Amino acid sequence: MTKINRRDLIKWLGAGVVCSQIPVTGSLAFGSTSNHQSNSPKLVWIVLRGAMDSLHAVLPAFDGNLLVHRRLIAEPALEAMLPMDQGFGLNNNLPTLHSWYQQKQMVPVVAVASPYRQRSHFEGQDVLESGLFPLNQDNGWLSRALEATGKTGLAVSHSLPVSLRGGQLAGTWYPNTIPFAKEDLYQRLFQMYKQDDLLHDRLEEALNVRGIVGNSMNGNSRKFKALAEAAGTLLSHQEGPDAIMLEMGGWDTHDNQLPRLSRQFQELDSGLQTMRTSMGEQTWNNTIVMIATEFGRTVAMNGTGGTDHGTASCLFMAGGAVNGGKVQGNWPGLAKKDLYEERDLRPTSDIRQWISAALIQHWQLSTAQLKSIFPDITPARIV
Repeated sequence: MTKINRRDLIKWLGAGVVCSQIPVTGSLAFGSTSNHQSNSPKLVWIVLRGAMDSLHAVLPAFDGNLLVHRRLIAEPALEAMLPMDQGFGLNNNLPTLHSWYQQKQMVPVVAVASPYRQRSHFEGQDVLESGLFPLNQDNGWLSRALEATGKTGLAVSHSLPVSLRGGQLAGTWYPNTIPFAKEDLYQRLFQMYKQDDLLHDRLEEALNVRGIVGNSMNGNSRKFKALAEAAGTLLSHQEGPDAIMLEMGGWDTHDNQLPRLSRQFQELDSGLQTMRTSMGEQTWNNTIVMIATEFGRTVAMNGTGGTDHGTASCLFMAGGAVNGGKVQGNWPGLAKKDLYEERDLRPTSDIRQWISAALIQHWQLSTAQLKSIFPDITPARIV
């Protein structure tokens, strides 16, 4: 066997040659404490990258200005929408989310935003994930929550997202296209580096994740549905993480928005349904899923059947641990005088207030712990 030095092996592990792309970043420590049980409180954080149009997801059917601004795309959506309370409707391509809403296991929060007020996708996503303003790209809110509680997290991602940076209790996993190595190679590696705690721990963590997910995850399993299914499996496992982060791109609908968003919503909805099935009812009943995007889109359509970068959007909170069945948040109105900079849905609350409220309820955070995650944020009151 060719001799492999320590630096090369770290790179090798990080590239996923041996262990399904568990980079050598952070420490997962799965199964190391009593917290890591399938019935312990679980958290799923899903970022929709590209700025989802919340006005096409959660439709304010009662607000006549919606048709004034965007009749071409709003009218068919309104005709097919799935009804919710207060005159709101959910896009008909989100039947799973609507069924959860009917089961009082989903809450849409309207007119939310991070403190970011520009329109750069990258900056907007970084502020959303950091939860700090001014931005700190090396310090994510979910990582701070893990550090405060001693829980563990995992990102289903090529590299560690901003949300999970800054601590030692999170890592990443992503399926690769490289065939799994033979078991005797792993045993040789364990033997070779038994005196090296870092390499030994990383290899062990990587193989633990591979063992939980199984050999079925390969290069053809990178669609959101497959990744969500793997996330559910990991969360339900006795030695799985307490929190998982997922990402889904494709939400930047500058043109041809109606059919594009229909496909996006269908893919998201199907993935959510599959995730719930894979985690099982016991884990689902102890889980909160939070789905957010970096900012919203303009209220008015542009000339190509799409919308441009906006400000406020919506937050979805779902799961068996959610007391749902009601639309939350304050609606600002869509009359021109009510819009932010006369073009965008105006934010009426900070998304961090709602995340804080979920963390307090779900992970029983103290005031001091919450301040270490979101300084100077007062949690929202969920009615």
